[in-house]
Amino acid sequence: MNFALAPDGAELAWTSEGHGEPMLLIAGQATAMDGWGPTAELLSRCYRVIRFDHRGIGSSGKGDAERYTTRLMAADAAAVLEAAGVDLAHVYGHSMGGRVAQWLAIDYPRKVRTLILAATSGGKWPGEGTQPERAALEALVSGDMSRLEPLFFDADWVRNNPEATHTFFNSKASAWAKARHFNASREHDAWNELGAITAPTLIVHGADDVLTPLPNALLLREHISRSVLVRVPGAGHGLHLDRPETVQWIRQFISRKTA
Repeated sequence: MNFALAPDGAELAWTSEGHGEPMLLIAGQATAMDGWGPTAELLSRCYRVIRFDHRGIGSSGKGDAERYTTRLMAADAAAVLEAAGVDLAHVYGHSMGGRVAQWLAIDYPRKVRTLILAATSGGKWPGEGTQPERAALEALVSGDMSRLEPLFFDADWVRNNPEATHTFFNSKASAWAKARHFNASREHDAWNELGAITAPTLIVHGADDVLTPLPNALLLREHISRSVLVRVPGAGHGLHLDRPETVQWIRQFISRKTA
């Protein structure tokens, strides 16, 4: 394990595996880098996969409380790339990680070769159907694995991948950090800035995602120029893990856009 220094001096734990073009994975709210599990392994067969623990999560330091915003967390991600000796990377963000990835592509455009956004949103939107269902939000706040599993993953995948499921839902994080992650994700608002994204962008979204309903992906597609949206029938919020076919789609997208 390696450590990068964030702008406020917080130590950010990161790892690298595989060879090829670099790909930075940005995890979701209060989720450690090992939550990427089998997806990181599949991607590492084609790319140099770089993962890190967000501030306050896993082996990373908590840092300054005021830096828990998605935009400032993008500066953390940039610091990880610098520590890894990477000038330009494919960037793949899930959920809150997708929110952070948006800011990385906006504020550090020369660092992002392609952008993959899974189960994420540009932030608050006043329109119908963009907010999580109340019961889903209550389950998320509860942290109860039995309530969260059906919102994220296919039941068969959970049965066949108990270790990956447990790892995903049991990241090391204090209540202090979890609360700040939740607030950072909830307060994210990049809608007016998304037009600045120039990196080729692939949006992957589950049609049955109740934590980040599908209209969010449709709006992302409208706001990010020349972006591509893949709607996955029957998929929930954790499609980055329980739908391994998404890895092949990502590889094909990158191959087409960087040929």
